[in-house]
Amino acid sequence: MTEPTPDAKLRTPSNLRLRMIASVAMIAVASVALVLGDIAFWLLAVVISLLMMAEWGELQKVAPKTKRLAQFALSVPLATMAPAWLIIEPRPFFTLGLIAGAAFFVAIVTRLPQLALGVVYCALPVLALVVLRRQGEGLLETFWAMSLVWACDIGAYFAGRSIGGPKLAPRLSPNKTWAGLIGGAAAAALLGALLHVAAGLPLVLALASPLLAVLAQGGDLYESWLKRLAGVKDSGNILPGHGGVLDRLDGLVPVAPVAALLVLSLGMFG
Repeated sequence: MTEPTPDAKLRTPSNLRLRMIASVAMIAVASVALVLGDIAFWLLAVVISLLMMAEWGELQKVAPKTKRLAQFALSVPLATMAPAWLIIEPRPFFTLGLIAGAAFFVAIVTRLPQLALGVVYCALPVLALVVLRRQGEGLLETFWAMSLVWACDIGAYFAGRSIGGPKLAPRLSPNKTWAGLIGGAAAAALLGALLHVAAGLPLVLALASPLLAVLAQGGDLYESWLKRLAGVKDSGNILPGHGGVLDRLDGLVPVAPVAALLVLSLGMFG
């Protein structure tokens, strides 16, 4: 009798149940913070960003002191994303400059450019989501950006499990298939259509949903590559059945900035 693979052990009914419970809890917390907006959404985003930076440092195998230095540098641009009643006035372009400055600071002090890249990786999606939430229809558009990644993950998981077939990028992630890619894009397209019909999401954004789903899966593959370089299966163990924060948000990292650019472009030229 062959020994079950580590992946098979993770797919036991009890583990899948734990993953499902954790997923529902994470989506619920994110949704409540999104609806509340203001300081609740900003605080959740800040905490998540700092946890991401901690896990990024672990993947780079840096000393705890160096990891904390990167987190402190990241906290400067994160602070300027606070609601207007906490600071004088939010300035997204100023914050963008601070993100670049914080990354440059980390690169110069630590001489670790890959660690400095983590500052941008962890701050940029937070800035994008905060900017999105503060737009006129920000609740709907931010929910769209976040939920299309959720839909993509769900669609990719079930399509990959039920259909299987050729691997998407076996050297980076041996479990991902082309069927999963198509299933994830289809689920995101369906979500975009539902939000367009039921909630008035602009048609351009609904049509962009499957393309952003492909981008989300590209972000997933990039994080898989980082973990392969580090020789680990998960970026962390903070989330029951899911690994680390980076493992759950790898798709949102590239999607959030592109979604924000699309929404801002619609406001300018729409």
